[in-house]
Amino acid sequence: MSYRVAIAGATGVVGQEFLRVLEQRAFPIAELRLLASARSAGKPIEFGGQEHVVEDLATASFEGVDVAFFSAGSDQQAHARRAAAEGALVVDNSSAFRMDPDVPLVVPEVNAAAGRAHKGLIANPNCSTIILVVVLAPLEAQARIRRIVVSTYQAVSGSGAAAVAELTQQAEAAREGRPLQAEVYPAPIHANVIPFVQAFAEDDITTEEWKMVKETRRILERPDLAISATCVRVPVLRAHSEAVNIEFEREVSPDEVRAWLAEAPGVRVVDDPAALSFPTPADAQDGDDVLVGRIRRDPGNPKAVDLWLTGDQLRKGAALNAVQIAESVLGVGAAARP
Repeated sequence: MSYRVAIAGATGVVGQEFLRVLEQRAFPIAELRLLASARSAGKPIEFGGQEHVVEDLATASFEGVDVAFFSAGSDQQAHARRAAAEGALVVDNSSAFRMDPDVPLVVPEVNAAAGRAHKGLIANPNCSTIILVVVLAPLEAQARIRRIVVSTYQAVSGSGAAAVAELTQQAEAAREGRPLQAEVYPAPIHANVIPFVQAFAEDDITTEEWKMVKETRRILERPDLAISATCVRVPVLRAHSEAVNIEFEREVSPDEVRAWLAEAPGVRVVDDPAALSFPTPADAQDGDDVLVGRIRRDPGNPKAVDLWLTGDQLRKGAALNAVQIAESVLGVGAAARP
């Protein structure tokens, strides 16, 4: 069976990644509709050897659309609701629906069944949350987690095309000895790190940090799980990384963690200290797996381990996860293979 598919936000960096992922995974598409803001309407985009013309999201009808992937921002939630009301399965990449109890928040390797109970809308989690819970869930299944402390190293792709361009422009300016201009971030990101992602909120915790806390609790069904997050922007193009300290209810060895993660879907262990083998953002870029390494005992807590993980923000952190959600719900593609 083939499906009529719409992509809202098709001209953005995540929208473009949707097209790559759909083509690479041979998602069965009978008809493709590309939607964006009025200023992008009329733009031609090639997919599958055919040219498609971008439509205005504000005026487009979703009648007959089977699946709609949204990466149009939380301010476009009315259109996502409209698409669902017109019969489409909507997978939304914004933060608009993630904490709505009527909208499943899904990472297929972790809680695919929640997605299959949808009412038309499914929320794609925050990118940093996705790559974290893919690693946490198989550990939680083996030894209950007591507390998590995570520090992120987030790529500029998480802020969109303007941030990617700003990093590139600042690198060029630095080479030429010109002043660095910062517009997307509060300070230059080239040759720098910025311990601030998105906006400050309650208790001087940023909105990105709160997302990681609240979304992780919801996906793992652990509403009281102790989580502390510090989110940092780094001058990397598109793969996020995270340093994670995980305290369990019982003593767990690094070898046990390696063994559990070696069997986990969507995870690849890269961990050989003697060979200086560990994952970097460059290794994760353009890949589907979350890479994990530096797995070691916490010297101050016998019930805790430290590890490092990295994953492509535009793929598993956004477009790939959304497409996997649709595959799981519809029973097509990779989800239908034995």
